[in-house]
Amino acid sequence: MAELLFVGAGLGDENDLSPRTMDALRSCERLFAEEYTSELAAGTVGRLESLLGRPIERLGRAELEAEGTVLHALAVAPRVALLVAGDPFVATTHVHLRVAAEKAGHRWRYLPGASILTAAVSLLGLMHYRCGRVVSLPFADPGFDPASPFEAIGRNRAADSHTLVLLDLRPAEHRYLGAAEALARFDPDRSALAKVDPSTEFGVVARVGRSDAAAWWGTRSELAGVAFGPPLHALVVPAPQLHFQELEAVARWRPNGPRTAV
Repeated sequence: MAELLFVGAGLGDENDLSPRTMDALRSCERLFAEEYTSELAAGTVGRLESLLGRPIERLGRAELEAEGTVLHALAVAPRVALLVAGDPFVATTHVHLRVAAEKAGHRWRYLPGASILTAAVSLLGLMHYRCGRVVSLPFADPGFDPASPFEAIGRNRAADSHTLVLLDLRPAEHRYLGAAEALARFDPDRSALAKVDPSTEFGVVARVGRSDAAAWWGTRSELAGVAFGPPLHALVVPAPQLHFQELEAVARWRPNGPRTAV
């Protein structure tokens, strides 16, 4: 019986890993990292390799979902770690791997990390208990531009709830869905599904948890032409009516306010 560690690397870089987590990583014979569900800050894996004194093997989506690479490592090594940007069990792929490890007779351990699911709303200053279902917006490819994300936003707004919109990324292809492109997807038909109109304000966050984190708040026309900078980006579509404390908090991010989070 071996042990599989699911390690959340948070939203920044290796400096966000606690001494307890670093000790746990040092105790592992095999180290893996995946960056298809999110992405670690540039250079994080290389610097961790130097700090830990051992290689970290990168896993793509196909390798991770097939599970064979990790399960084989557990068959020959007493302790294996999977390092994930953000929090590991936000992605159902990692929960599926956890169940597969259990079925193979292995133990697992969970070392959580900060997640965009809470950090985006926190940075903007919105109330978490008002958040509805999280929505993922994929790239619009030829023949594939689903309306379901906008329908989910509409259902949340009908329930007076905020919506965190996660934007697609394909690190292996160096493709990242940016906030400007995501906002442009709210054409008249999709806006009707999402129950938004030209007066609706949006929140945009970029690089949350890093030293250059920033946020914006405004209507689509006010945010048009804004340079949001490097990835990763996310959107928040707010509930139709904000609490007065939320209004005070988001005022910082309006067009005439400061952009950066520090």
